[in-house]
Amino acid sequence: MESKDNPQTIRAWAMFDWANSAYNLVITSTIFPAYYTAITTTKGNGDRVMFLGHQFVNTALSNYVLAVAYFIVVLMLPILTAIADYKGNKKSYMQLFTWLGGLACCGLYFFKLDTLELGMLCFALAAIGYCSGAVFYNSYLPQIATLDKQDSVSAKGFTYGYVGSVLLQIICFVFVMKPLWFGITDASFPPRLSFLLVGIWWLGFAQIPFFKLPKGQPNNRTQHQNVISGGFKELARVWKNIKSNPILKKYLSAFFFYSMGVQTVMLVATGFAAKELKMPTESLIAIILIIQLVAIAGAALMSKLSAVYGNVKVLIGVVMIWVFVCVAAYFTQTSTQFYLLAVVVGLVMGGIQSLSRSTYSKFLPQNIPDTASYFSFYDVTEKLAIVIGLFTFGFVESLTNSMRNSALVLTIFFIAGLLLLFMLLNTQKQQALEPVSAA
Repeated sequence: MESKDNPQTIRAWAMFDWANSAYNLVITSTIFPAYYTAITTTKGNGDRVMFLGHQFVNTALSNYVLAVAYFIVVLMLPILTAIADYKGNKKSYMQLFTWLGGLACCGLYFFKLDTLELGMLCFALAAIGYCSGAVFYNSYLPQIATLDKQDSVSAKGFTYGYVGSVLLQIICFVFVMKPLWFGITDASFPPRLSFLLVGIWWLGFAQIPFFKLPKGQPNNRTQHQNVISGGFKELARVWKNIKSNPILKKYLSAFFFYSMGVQTVMLVATGFAAKELKMPTESLIAIILIIQLVAIAGAALMSKLSAVYGNVKVLIGVVMIWVFVCVAAYFTQTSTQFYLLAVVVGLVMGGIQSLSRSTYSKFLPQNIPDTASYFSFYDVTEKLAIVIGLFTFGFVESLTNSMRNSALVLTIFFIAGLLLLFMLLNTQKQQALEPVSAA
């Protein structure tokens, strides 16, 4: 096995974030939401669309589709990661889901209002590919970095992701905003071309980590069992270990609640600005670019602060800021106010994602060959949180006809996560165990 903290391996690992974060920015945050809202808002039906014979509020429909995609991930990944750990072939699964997500983004090139069902299917498959590939990617963190380096390596991954996604976003931004420069007269072509480029970018740059990262190591050397039954036994073993670790249990509980808020805000921010503040596409893209650039600083800052104050204390401070963000969103009335709020979101978005991943990695047993199964519980916790968060957001919006009310409701999730983090901090003080003290 290759030694940890190898700079080339870490850079190759971070390039996966560079590759797939373009999906996260263009598809979930900027061009796709703006394009989707534009084509599904008509003079005759307003913001109502027909999907599979039923009428939905357009933004609620996209939230529901994402929630279903994440729920599929929740059901599927624990078994696949357990099999991957049992067989030691997690890179193969990482490649499989990358191809699924990348090709689905390419398929969005054909998305127009009259192909709504096809568009929503590709939208869902892209989300499944992105989320599932990220599980196996995250599980490499304790394999390539020692305990003391995991915060900084995690931050490096997110930094690469933010920089890579911003570069592609700027490329897309040029022909979306200035189509006449390129002789484009079809208004739907620039955004659809952006979706195609995301797929190509994702698939192309992912080949770098696929070439360099190790295949994986089987956790069961004998492997006399059927691969399915072996996978289930691996899953049961991991679940038993998690249940017997009070630090890990409390952290996953806190992560579950604050992730309901964090991930939902990130997924609906553009739709909120477009619908509640009537901001044009150009402004939306500019805002998201600001968020991404500030997030680079946020990830680096939280890594530094965690070295001084400890991961959990820094997470407590960041979650407090998220509560402020949701309350401020409710009262936001102007574009300037939203720009200022976007800067705050960027700072805490990069920080909480990077620090959450490395904190979990630090709490894991450090003497096991592969950790994909452990990270599946982390990612399943996050995806379940997104399912609940998105359904809650969409339901409150449908009930009250206001995304502001939905944003305010999210504070409940953040406050619950905050209380659990304080409980975790108290448990840490009572237990002087390694690697808990490192975090």
